[in-house]
Amino acid sequence: MIRIKTPAIVAISMAIGIVGGASVTAIAQNQPNMNSALDHLVAADAFLEKANNNKGGHRAKARSLISLAIKEVREGIKFAN
Repeated sequence: MIRIKTPAIVAISMAIGIVGGASVTAIAQNQPNMNSALDHLVAADAFLEKANNNKGGHRAKARSLISLAIKEVREGIKFAN
């Protein structure tokens, strides 16, 4: 098993989030709060992915809700632009 340190996971996750939403991010420079929220959601998902066990299903549900939140933030950015 390859062990990746937390800062690397956060950096990788943020990069994936930025690449995945590149078209939105490129347009959304005038929306720093929405961009910051998107970055933090991607980082939070990376931490949850790394967490041990499923915590009675709560970790999986949290990841699902974060995924939905990421989608909504991206849609909000698109709408505002």
